Amino acid sequence: MPKRIALLGIYHESNTFAENPTTLIDFEKGHSLTGQDIRKEYEHAHHEVGGMIEVIDAAGMELVPVVFSEATPGGTVSGDTYATLKAAMLARLEEVLPIDGCLVVPHGAGVSENFPDMDGDWISAVRARLGDDIPIAGSLDLHANVSPLMVASTDAFVSYKKNPHVDQRQTGKAVAGILVKMLEEGIKPKQVLVQVPQAISIEQQFTSNEPCKSLYAFADELSRKEDILSISILLGFPYADVQEMGTSLVIVSDNNPEAALEVGRQLESYILENRESFVGTKNDIPTTIRMVADRAKPVLLLDMGDNIGGGSPGNNICLLEGLEADGTYSYFVCIYDPEAVIRAAEHRPGDAFDLSITGTAKEGLKDITLSVTLLRISDGHFTEDTPRHGGQVNYYMGKTVVLGRSNGSVIMVTSLRMPPFSLGQLTSCGVDPAMFDVVIAKGVIAPIAAYAPVCPSIIQVNTPGVTQADMTMFSYKNRRRPLFPFENP
Repeated sequence: MPKRIALLGIYHESNTFAENPTTLIDFEKGHSLTGQDIRKEYEHAHHEVGGMIEVIDAAGMELVPVVFSEATPGGTVSGDTYATLKAAMLARLEEVLPIDGCLVVPHGAGVSENFPDMDGDWISAVRARLGDDIPIAGSLDLHANVSPLMVASTDAFVSYKKNPHVDQRQTGKAVAGILVKMLEEGIKPKQVLVQVPQAISIEQQFTSNEPCKSLYAFADELSRKEDILSISILLGFPYADVQEMGTSLVIVSDNNPEAALEVGRQLESYILENRESFVGTKNDIPTTIRMVADRAKPVLLLDMGDNIGGGSPGNNICLLEGLEADGTYSYFVCIYDPEAVIRAAEHRPGDAFDLSITGTAKEGLKDITLSVTLLRISDGHFTEDTPRHGGQVNYYMGKTVVLGRSNGSVIMVTSLRMPPFSLGQLTSCGVDPAMFDVVIAKGVIAPIAAYAPVCPSIIQVNTPGVTQADMTMFSYKNRRRPLFPFENP
């Protein structure tokens, strides 16, 4: 009789500064999967669930997919939504018992109205139901804000090591590999959590560049120490006002918590000794537009204040207004405005008309009216066959219109918020990113995996919004103290 391994997850990165809560419909528009539909969606995807499936299958064990619920990053998960998701997950888990092991797939930065440590809450509920004798291992996004409850409720966590997250499938394989060794070889993982008194600025979290490049190289050296099974550096998600916000380390040992703690303290010392390098510089919009002149085209402008992958609304028009006022460069930009899509779709491709788009400016919501030509109407479906940030294969941005400007610029308007994780978002609509001087992507680092092959120059722009780069501009009530750069420990 093969060992039975349950797989379940509630996956959300929650921005507590975003105005609108995340509701059940947002999960339904994302991924709300049960049973074998989870395998169907992810078995061949670049996602951690795909890696888990691969390893469990190879070990001759029976994977029992239970629930995987995921929504695009957004505001705090409403109390009713989380209660519904959690109750459904636990009910379906009950139906598949008994099991021999469990794989959990949180994001690590989930927040609900009633449970600021949402991931810790549902994982601890799973632990309570399974008891201490059933091994539980899980994956984490490297933007996780890790709580003691999350670590106490599991035997081993392993996080992504790359940002953009192109190693999600490998992470899933590593997590499942530890679980398999627990069941087949009897290893006894012991993990420790070190919460570093530092919050790393979001634009400094590009793992292939400094300062993260040297940090991860140091972690790789430490991973060779005896009894160390895994080192996870959780760079943190600064847009959640919760106690565990900030950088943390999860070190998994083979029954040697002292060795794990020693490694954690060494990494913590390294981060604090180099704390200033993790703050970063901030380019405002006028400075950025001046910088474009001397850069190889197209230039990728990363709209950090409207980072959809960090929970922003996806409708910031600050860069659009700046480029329109300057008038020098052709550009591409994607904006979320379902009402504008409806109005534009009343026309036919080739029609010229004035369209009002509602977006977020520095002073708040406002309408901007532009003369446009309708180039294309799309159903919003596209696919990605290469590992990109997020690990997904199938995408849906809702009904979408592609609008041309007289200077060759293109504005794409979508009915659903869609993080810019794949060039398929453009090419599926007949848009060639190489044709522009400037390509605006509403993100910080994640879009680089998709856009760098066609954009020789990249500039991160400190735009206003609920994901603005300077975290010290937000008003926190619940974060831990001291925490650099707010305080100097």
